[in-house]
Amino acid sequence: MGKVFSSAGKRLRLWVQVCFTALTNGYAAGFFKGKIYTGSTKAICVPGLNCYSCPGALGSCPIGSLQAVLGSRNYKFSFYILGFLMMVGAVFGRFVCGWLCPFGLVQDLLHKIPFPKKLRKLPGDRWLRWLKVVLLALFVILLPLFVVDIIGQGDPWFCKYVCPSGTLTAGLPLVATNPALQAAVGWLFAWKGLILAVVVLLSIVVYRPFCRYLCPLGVIYGLFNPIAFYRLRVDEEKCTSCGACQRACKLDIPVWRKPNSMECIRCGDCRRACPHGAICSTFSCPSKEKEK
Repeated sequence: MGKVFSSAGKRLRLWVQVCFTALTNGYAAGFFKGKIYTGSTKAICVPGLNCYSCPGALGSCPIGSLQAVLGSRNYKFSFYILGFLMMVGAVFGRFVCGWLCPFGLVQDLLHKIPFPKKLRKLPGDRWLRWLKVVLLALFVILLPLFVVDIIGQGDPWFCKYVCPSGTLTAGLPLVATNPALQAAVGWLFAWKGLILAVVVLLSIVVYRPFCRYLCPLGVIYGLFNPIAFYRLRVDEEKCTSCGACQRACKLDIPVWRKPNSMECIRCGDCRRACPHGAICSTFSCPSKEKEK
């Protein structure tokens, strides 16, 4: 019965990921025409990492939008973007990463590809996790603010030089359908392609390397995990510290000690794996547990 419940929970998450990706990238004509949708919904941010330049994107990526504002010569702050990130983070935390992010779905599917030996984490994992914090501070905030051209305009450094999601969903489709872009591609496209290739290969071997080590949006949402409306709780009376939750967690989080770790993407594997039913969420805890 437990295996059936676990399988159903995983299928539910997969279908939510697929449906939300299709919903936020539903401009199918863009992929055939090689053109970016520029309708009114493009002024609205979506929760996950969803590239503005993706031909099918109906909304904007919050990280791309943040860089655009910080790098603008006219605006250096946006109450809308900050408020959006705070609102989504305060309600969901990194639930967005596990259920609503298109590039998270891509990594999940890649990890299903068989490989002789899957890794729980990469060597130097403890230090590599800080890389996404550096990228947020340097590439998303500081460089767009202070490295500007002659008219005071900054570049979207993370999107331009790092983001593999943008390369996959925007760069490749646009270049494939636009002869003018094909003639113009150079070292930058090759560099972004290399980053994407490394992330794709690593995703087969280790679970969600981009989310672990590179995603600045995950850092922002992760800050809200301990205080978000949706969070996990561990019943200390039921928990035996058996470690089943950590073994089930593909991100190797000791959930029994850190149920609201900044790294947790709320996939639900730990809850389904707990043999004592000691882990619950804001929505599933008994009323007595919610009052604690």
